Amino acid sequence: MLTIKHFTKSYKGGKKAVDDLSLVVERGDIYGFIGHNGAGKTTTIRAVVGVLDFEEGEIEIDGISIKKDPVACKANIAYIPDNPDLYDHLTGIQYLNFIGDLFRVSKANRERLIQKYSDAFQLTANLGDMISSYSHGMKQKLAIISALIHEPKLLVLDEPFVGLDPKAAHTLKTIMAELCSSGGAIFFSTHVLDTAEKICNKIAIIKAGQLIAHGSTEEVKGKNSLEEVFMELIDND
Repeated sequence: MLTIKHFTKSYKGGKKAVDDLSLVVERGDIYGFIGHNGAGKTTTIRAVVGVLDFEEGEIEIDGISIKKDPVACKANIAYIPDNPDLYDHLTGIQYLNFIGDLFRVSKANRERLIQKYSDAFQLTANLGDMISSYSHGMKQKLAIISALIHEPKLLVLDEPFVGLDPKAAHTLKTIMAELCSSGGAIFFSTHVLDTAEKICNKIAIIKAGQLIAHGSTEEVKGKNSLEEVFMELIDND
């Protein structure tokens, strides 16, 4: 579903934000991408979804190059950044219909999925309100709903649980599991290591732009907790 081959991204001055990163996310995977602040997680994620250009390596979505055919790739993915930038001058339902139009979602499917997910996140009653009146948590819920209404094959999330109340976080975990059980895949970064340990079947740990551990969650953590393994790997020079 997602293949990253020797991805390298350098910024001004030649500093490498990510250095020769390779990993594979398969159908059915909930793949956790873990690292300290500045490790290269967001840089990688933004390259995966076609927001950030890069010169070295290759990234493919379902066998299609994000560099060669970004439109085809973006039709199959949904991206939720850590701080969604929504259109405050629209109502919630106007924003969802705008996203539905972009992805050419049929009226019937759009209405069904908006109803399903807005009910699940307890946002239905607020869809007629201006987004400018939403709390941070409500905006996060709206961004998640907007990402799901075109039924993406790959869901890419950057710190998706930030700002969500416990019930909404539980709802998102359930939806993530459902998407993967139906043949989709999820690639997401998080600092909530106990959550990653519980829901991810695969884990990758990145440090200073380099991949230092990856594989099944059980392989990566062994007999220890994921937090213990992460701290040991990050502190070990």
